[in-house]
Amino acid sequence: MAIIYQKNKQSGVTYVYENEAHWDKDKQQSRAKRTLIGKLDPKTGDIIPTRPKKKAVDAVRTPRKRGPRPITQVTRRFYGAYTLLNAIGKQTGVEADLKQCFPETYRQILSIAYFLILEPEAALSRFSHWQRLHVHPYGADIPSQRSSELFQSIDEEGRMQFFTKQGRRRMGQEYWAFDITSISSYSETLSQVKKGRNKEYDRLPQINLALLFGEQSGLPFYYRKLPGNITDVKTVKQLVREFDAMGYKNTRILLDRGFYSQENIQHLFTHHQGFIIGLKLSLRFVQEVFTAEKATLAVWSNLHTMFGVYGVTRTIRFEYSRKRPYKDDVVQESRRAYLHLFYDPEKAANDQVALNTHLTKLHDELIHNARKAHHERDYERYFTVKTTPKRGLRIEPREDVMAQAAEQHGYYALLSNTVKDPFEALSLYRSKDIVEKGFGNLKDRLSFRRMRVSSELSLNGKLFVQFIALIYLSYVKKGMQDAGLFKQWTLQGLLDEIDSIELFEAPGHGRMVGEMTKKQQEIYTALGVKPPSL
Repeated sequence: MAIIYQKNKQSGVTYVYENEAHWDKDKQQSRAKRTLIGKLDPKTGDIIPTRPKKKAVDAVRTPRKRGPRPITQVTRRFYGAYTLLNAIGKQTGVEADLKQCFPETYRQILSIAYFLILEPEAALSRFSHWQRLHVHPYGADIPSQRSSELFQSIDEEGRMQFFTKQGRRRMGQEYWAFDITSISSYSETLSQVKKGRNKEYDRLPQINLALLFGEQSGLPFYYRKLPGNITDVKTVKQLVREFDAMGYKNTRILLDRGFYSQENIQHLFTHHQGFIIGLKLSLRFVQEVFTAEKATLAVWSNLHTMFGVYGVTRTIRFEYSRKRPYKDDVVQESRRAYLHLFYDPEKAANDQVALNTHLTKLHDELIHNARKAHHERDYERYFTVKTTPKRGLRIEPREDVMAQAAEQHGYYALLSNTVKDPFEALSLYRSKDIVEKGFGNLKDRLSFRRMRVSSELSLNGKLFVQFIALIYLSYVKKGMQDAGLFKQWTLQGLLDEIDSIELFEAPGHGRMVGEMTKKQQEIYTALGVKPPSL
């Protein structure tokens, strides 16, 4: 059974049908039966059910309303964090979107996500113990076998529907920061686990994980799993294609310089995507402007005192070649873009310290014959290494190359097709750091630095549940930053503080929320959530 969308060209209304295929024995061919189930809401992407005919409504098709659970025994469980996470799920639309995409299992997904958030160091096998002490959406145990079945039931169609719904909630409201990280694995059975390069120089095979975060909301709403040997620059085309598939229009994305290529910029222009991207100063068209502006860049009139950075913008024509398949030729095209150049004195000093530290490390490795494979290029660049029978090992620094590297300390460049002001572009680009923080949450807080699954289906499902947990964690962290709560609390400390609030249940006496301190009430208020009550 499949879902089919059909738009009425006259009214503009998109109708949603259930399409059920069957074999017609008389005509000896496949036939299909369509049943209208509702209309598509153009704003939210939700399906608005049609009003059923009276004769079609029966006890089987009419879902029972979910009422309060009858109290049959005396229980006392932790309730405070459940209240906070439930409120976040409603405010972000995560709960509603999960219910639409996974109507049979969304409560289990939420319960495991809550467990991952509140018990970051615990293995999933501890869920049975945890759930007896905590209120959670599913309200029952999920044994290890059932959790594995749950992960395998989370299919690609449901995930894409969820990404589409979450993206539409933020479309046109903010820039989207995109970046990639690597996750190592011991598994030899996962097809996308490959040997690749990562920032930690981990020798284990890995997969790559791409994440999209909202620049203002600080929330992730899309991810994609990639083979471990795929480089950043190769992912932009596919990202734009999936934007089209999910109906994302008029989007604006933030990319670091690892994603730059002439072809990628051309692709973004062609698909009318707004962008701000980091650039290497060594690029020819950047060098031309940089050489002309360097002497006058660091003057007072170009200084932004809040940033402590000098900046200028120059309008350029971005030139590229485009192949036309239908004419089998190549045409030259150009688009207007804004090249932003910056000089940061503090960054220049830090860059020099970092270079000196790096050069010292390289020199020590050469002296002690402890060369690192990922440093080989730098050994050749910064030092001349000779070995003679009389003098032995001789290491001579290439001072001219070191001085040349230092000439560009503190300088950097951005390119945009939407933002004309250099400091507006810089402010937006710096917000890209939320992706790095999101990766940290996923790897460290949600225990995903190493993959501990043996099948593709389990990996896909577990990663999705951890992604749901990441949305909640990101919301809490953003709320804590905005309210200045990190001065008093760590993330774990805050969650532990409110998690201690209890819910007491007794037959014949109903439900009662335990005592709350003033400090706990202030936490809820600061995060924009009403304190728990019944």
